[in-house]
Amino acid sequence: MSQGEPVSGAAPIRILLVDDQPLLRMGFRLILEGEDDLEIVGEASDGAEAVRQVRHLAPDVVLMDVRMPVLDGIEATRALTAARARAKVIILTTFDLDEYAFAGLQAGASAFLLKDVAPAELISAVRVVASGDAVVAPRITRRLLETYVRDGGAGTGSAAAGAPGPEATASAAGVRPAGDPLLEDLTPRETEMLGAMAEGLSNAEIAHRYFLSEATVKTHVRRILTKLHLRDRVQAVVYAYETGLVVPSNPDY
Repeated sequence: MSQGEPVSGAAPIRILLVDDQPLLRMGFRLILEGEDDLEIVGEASDGAEAVRQVRHLAPDVVLMDVRMPVLDGIEATRALTAARARAKVIILTTFDLDEYAFAGLQAGASAFLLKDVAPAELISAVRVVASGDAVVAPRITRRLLETYVRDGGAGTGSAAAGAPGPEATASAAGVRPAGDPLLEDLTPRETEMLGAMAEGLSNAEIAHRYFLSEATVKTHVRRILTKLHLRDRVQAVVYAYETGLVVPSNPDY
């Protein structure tokens, strides 16, 4: 079965909708409730309410807006991560700003999507994130590289727009310095997988490249994250470049 497809016989994926605009919450509800394997268990209009609802409702996935009163979506995501909540967060925003993507992913979100995303893509992202994977688009991966890997501490591009510089973001993500001996714990296949993850490839794309099943790829990914003490694929991307395992092909990086 491919990523993003419903799992037959599995319990419905429990979803919390968080947005300060009721019409948008209604629109997402109409899209998601049309799927037999997705269930909306609650709604919240600000980040503080979202944190309370997660504790009370224990959703599997939270669709989180960024700009909200009381507590914004980035800080709410950070609070959920600090509390070790099991819910996976998908950041949804109207604004295609890299600083939002970086801040959300660094805070612990598993995906970053725009609110004009196609319904099928939103549904797929919810299923992928609920399965324990992350949705990191190649564009975001490229911009992450600029922020984390570019020579010099000041950074450019999104860093200048308000995102932290490489040293600060690497520290926030918990990434260790280059030459980490933990790399030696990886098998050759796991090292290949880590390189593919650093390219922003999904499990399905990695499986296609190496002629493996997606289940096998997921097993490799879990082992990689466990061995390297990383939280998710976002940290894996940063780790691969910080340690020099993968070198950016773009000389401007």
